[in-house]
Amino acid sequence: GHEMLTSPSSSAMLSPKRRPTSRLTKIKSDTGTKKWRSAIMDLVIGSCIMANIVFMFLRLEYTGYLTAVDLGLEPPGQMPDLMLFLDVAQHAFCVVFLLELLIRLQMNGCSYFYAHGRFDKFNIFDALIVVASVADLYVLEIIVKADGANLTVVRALRFVRLLRVMRVVRTIEIFSALRVLVATVGASFLAFLWSMVLLIITMIVSALIMCQLVHPYMVDDTMDISSVEFMHRYYGTAGRSLWTIFEITFSGGWPTYVRPLVEDVSVLFAAVMGTYIMLVVFAMTRIITALFLKDTLAACASDAELMIQEKMMEKKRYAAKLQDFFIEADSSGDGQLTLEEFEEVLENPLVKTFMATLELDTHESKNLFCLLDDGDGLISPEEFVKGALRLKGTARSQDVVAIMHNFNRLHKKFDSLR
Repeated sequence: GHEMLTSPSSSAMLSPKRRPTSRLTKIKSDTGTKKWRSAIMDLVIGSCIMANIVFMFLRLEYTGYLTAVDLGLEPPGQMPDLMLFLDVAQHAFCVVFLLELLIRLQMNGCSYFYAHGRFDKFNIFDALIVVASVADLYVLEIIVKADGANLTVVRALRFVRLLRVMRVVRTIEIFSALRVLVATVGASFLAFLWSMVLLIITMIVSALIMCQLVHPYMVDDTMDISSVEFMHRYYGTAGRSLWTIFEITFSGGWPTYVRPLVEDVSVLFAAVMGTYIMLVVFAMTRIITALFLKDTLAACASDAELMIQEKMMEKKRYAAKLQDFFIEADSSGDGQLTLEEFEEVLENPLVKTFMATLELDTHESKNLFCLLDDGDGLISPEEFVKGALRLKGTARSQDVVAIMHNFNRLHKKFDSLR
């Protein structure tokens, strides 16, 4: 009566006629309603922020097109009339963000801005952006329409709209991966600074070498005029040569700047520029990239909040699998697991394999049952999940120390009884 599907996943463990008890439901909601609401709101608002950035991009694209049409740079009719749609979307996003701010203030009160003895800079910045967006749509635009093209108001309007774009910073707090990247940029600033110093010095030296090498060919009367113009344009002065070396280093289009020199001037440039490309463009930049990757991994490993979230998610997934196993094993459906039910379900080879993936040894089913039981001969859902979480994997140092402590206490009691 305890057949399982071939997949050892938690969804396959569920039998169609099993129903979790109210106690199991209580376990599944152990993180609290408030935390779940906050997590869901963060996800929804983060998605709305990204969607708002897309709509702002479309709005500016359409506004630029209309400006080009007014100036006669673009023919009319190439794009549909999107202004009404973009205006409605802009007001909708503004209302959503305002409601989000009010809901968070209602849920958290003053602690939304100040908690644990410090101000939350992200929340304060986000609130200012929301207020600025409301002022932009419902105050400044009305003033501009009523007062004409007042220069001071127009400048304030442009500044407020620039601030609205900065609301994408809010997603840094919401999405952990983005937060890790921003933290990495901050942590690797010194490495970036010294890397750029090294690259700039290398590029300056290379630019000076190239400028000196091309000069004799530029004054050669036998040189073709097109080659002379090419050398002057890209390597004729120290500044031009430095900008060309910068483009070669970072754009990846080095053949455009090197091939004419090699084919039309001298093969000497093949050795010079080939050496630069191998040592700097290939080797040095990849070493710097590897250093940044190392900083990224270090920042990710040191992100305490991210590690806590990963541990909590791993624990919840593990507890969900244990609950599915409990439901499958509880053939009576009374929310209590007996030794007979426990041994019966463990006779299934698939169940043994599944329990092995949970790092639980099932070779001695009776001993395992006794370890999970509190002494009444029945295992409740809470006892099963809590006990399995303690038994998962090998013994920890804390468990060994606790056993030694209890053993010493018992030893002292026996000594006092002698």
